[in-house]
Amino acid sequence: MTVLLQIVLFLLLGPVTIGLIRKIHALLEGRRGASLLQPFRHFRQLWQKETIEPTGASVVFRFAPYLLLGTSLTIAAAAPFIATSDGLGSSSDLFVVVGLLFIGNIAMALAGLDLGTSFGGMGASRELTVSSLVEPTLLVAIFALSIPAHSSSLDVICRSVLSNPGRLFAPADLLALGAFIVVVIAETKRLPIDNPTTHLELTMIHEAMLLEYSGPRLAVVEWASDIRLSLLLGLIANLFFPIGIVDRTSDSYTLLISITVLIVKVLVLAAVIAFAETALAKIRLGRIPELLSGSFILAFLSIMISFFAGGR
Repeated sequence: MTVLLQIVLFLLLGPVTIGLIRKIHALLEGRRGASLLQPFRHFRQLWQKETIEPTGASVVFRFAPYLLLGTSLTIAAAAPFIATSDGLGSSSDLFVVVGLLFIGNIAMALAGLDLGTSFGGMGASRELTVSSLVEPTLLVAIFALSIPAHSSSLDVICRSVLSNPGRLFAPADLLALGAFIVVVIAETKRLPIDNPTTHLELTMIHEAMLLEYSGPRLAVVEWASDIRLSLLLGLIANLFFPIGIVDRTSDSYTLLISITVLIVKVLVLAAVIAFAETALAKIRLGRIPELLSGSFILAFLSIMISFFAGGR
């Protein structure tokens, strides 16, 4: 029951999260902006269009969008978002979740390389460069939280933070939070790492790999990307501020409250991203490794504090 609830929740929450970010951008720019449900209308239009397959496309190009969506929904089912002990056992392990994120990135990078186009290859190269720096930082940042919990299970980490609320303001956790926020922005290709609304191909990272997609496949890729953003914001909310998360054995009323709290936390974090993006400009591609290296240092310092200075 909990697993199905989390999958359905993020299928709906992902597009709403993007819709909220775009709405806030529009309001801050003096425009009215589209409805929060506009992404769903966009997906419906894409599903009604014809799929145009480029010459030379292989099975990699055809199935990469579905693999990206599949890995995203697997994380939605496995990680503790509305309840701990979700019944999937070791699937909520830190290394499994990060591995699923990396598989999705690899699938899209291979799809970009599959056709042999210049922009696809350029986007795939940049995607893998960023991912090679993001995934280790993500592992180290969450691993810093696992030290006091003595487990790499996300369920156990959430329960550990709930049992010791004072950890929310511990130096180790604050450093890990800073590193996690940077890698989430890089993983989802938001400003200042990448501009998802850019039309200049030479500055694209994620969008450069999607230029050959159309119709339903493009809808699947965009929907999966929206879900990944809401998933990572949900991980920030529950790993660092696990307020509202309940046990799997709770009644329906308690689960409804937990779902409401999670939605509020994710949308608040999305609003913070929207406000921050209006004040930030895209940084040069050569500066991205420097930024991500800095986040890795923050995560590494968090581990050192947890080990040697009692970072609880």
